[in-house]
Amino acid sequence: MHTKAPPLLLPSASDDVRESMHERLPRALALPLTMLTGRPHAGQRPIRVTPGAHLSGALTSLTAGLLISGAALGLGGWWGALLVPGWAMTLHGARNLRMMIYHQCAHRNMWGDRRADALLGRVIAALLMVQDFDRYSAEHVSDHHALHHMTLRDPTVQAFLVSLELRPGMSRSQMWRRLLGKIFSPVFHARFLAARLRSYFHAASPALRAGTLAWLAAVVAVVAWLDAWVFLVVAWILPMTLFYQVSNTLRLCVKHTFPSPEQTVRRGREYFASLTNAIFIGEPVPPPGEALWAWTRWWARMTLVHFPARYLVLTGDTVCHDFHHRFPMSKDWAGYIFAREADHAAGTPGWPPYRQVWGLVPAIDVVFDSLRAADPAEFHPDRLAEVSHRELFAAFDD
Repeated sequence: MHTKAPPLLLPSASDDVRESMHERLPRALALPLTMLTGRPHAGQRPIRVTPGAHLSGALTSLTAGLLISGAALGLGGWWGALLVPGWAMTLHGARNLRMMIYHQCAHRNMWGDRRADALLGRVIAALLMVQDFDRYSAEHVSDHHALHHMTLRDPTVQAFLVSLELRPGMSRSQMWRRLLGKIFSPVFHARFLAARLRSYFHAASPALRAGTLAWLAAVVAVVAWLDAWVFLVVAWILPMTLFYQVSNTLRLCVKHTFPSPEQTVRRGREYFASLTNAIFIGEPVPPPGEALWAWTRWWARMTLVHFPARYLVLTGDTVCHDFHHRFPMSKDWAGYIFAREADHAAGTPGWPPYRQVWGLVPAIDVVFDSLRAADPAEFHPDRLAEVSHRELFAAFDD
C-alpha cells in the first residue's frame, strides 16, 4: 500500500486486464465481469440500462439489506452473521442513491423533468441525511464543474484540505496514515455526521425542515411502538453513519487528480480531461498452465478485495467518472460502462484519449501523488476563506 513506486496510469487503449478475463474465463462470466470491472471486453454487445432500473435497483438493495439485517437480529445465534451481507446491501443501495441518482437529479438529468428530478433529489437527501438538494445542485454545477473544477472553490479540494487535512508536499505514506487515521477516528465520524445534518437542515426551506422533522417523528413513533430500537440502530443507523462515511471518504480519494504547477493553462478539454481517470477493478487472470496457487490467489483477491471495493466504495458510475466530466448531460449516463466504451472506440472525438487505473489502492495513490506534487501556495487552506463561504466540513459529503 505504501510503496514508493508510482501507480500505473495507463491509456485506455491498454486492455490487457479485461481481455485476459475474456480469453481465459467462461463466457457466462462476461457480463458480471464487465459490471465488476467497469470495462467491457473487446466487441462485447452493449446492454440497455434505464435510469429507472438504477433507481429500482438501489431501492431493492436498500430494502433487501434491511430485511436481511432484521432476520439476522430476529433469529440470533449464528444467524447474526447475516448482518454482514445485510449491511453491505444497505450501504450499496444508499451509495447508489447518492452517487448516481441524487447526482443526476442535481444535473436535471435523471428523467429530464426539472420538477420530477428535484422532487426525487429532495426525497433522497431527506432519506440519507445529506446536503440540502437545492444547495448541492447549485454548488455542484458551479463549483465542481466548469472553470472552478479542482480549484479552492471545489468541494472536493476543500474536503482534502479541511476534512482530511492533507497537504501538497506530504509523502504518499504520510497521506495514507492520515487517511486511515481519519477512517478509524470516532471524532472524525462524529464531526462528519454533524456536518451532514447541518448541511441538510441549514439550507433547507422551512417547509422542507418541517416535513423532514415530521417524517423523522413518525419513524421514531413506529420504532417505539414496535420496540425496534435495536433494529433501527444496528440495521439502519450503523451502516448509514460509520460504514457510509468510510465509503464516502475512500471514494473521495479517487475522484480527481490535482493540477500540477506545470499546467499553467487552466482551461480547455485537454486540461479538464487530465483531472479525471477511470478506476477499473480487477487484475489479470493467470495464464493457462499456471499453478493452482496462482488461481486461488486470483479468485481470493477478486472476491475479497476487488468485489468489496466495487460494491461498497466505487459504486455506480464511479468507475467511469471521467465520462461524466466529459459529458455531464449525456442521456446515456445510465449505460455508463458501454457509453464510455463507445466514445473510446470512436477515438474520443474532440477530446484527448481516456486514461485508467486498475484497482482502488493504485487509484488513491495516483490522487495522492498529484496532491504531493501540487503547488502548496495555490492549495493552502488559509486561502479558503477568500473564495468560499461554505460550511467547510459539510463539503465533505460528496
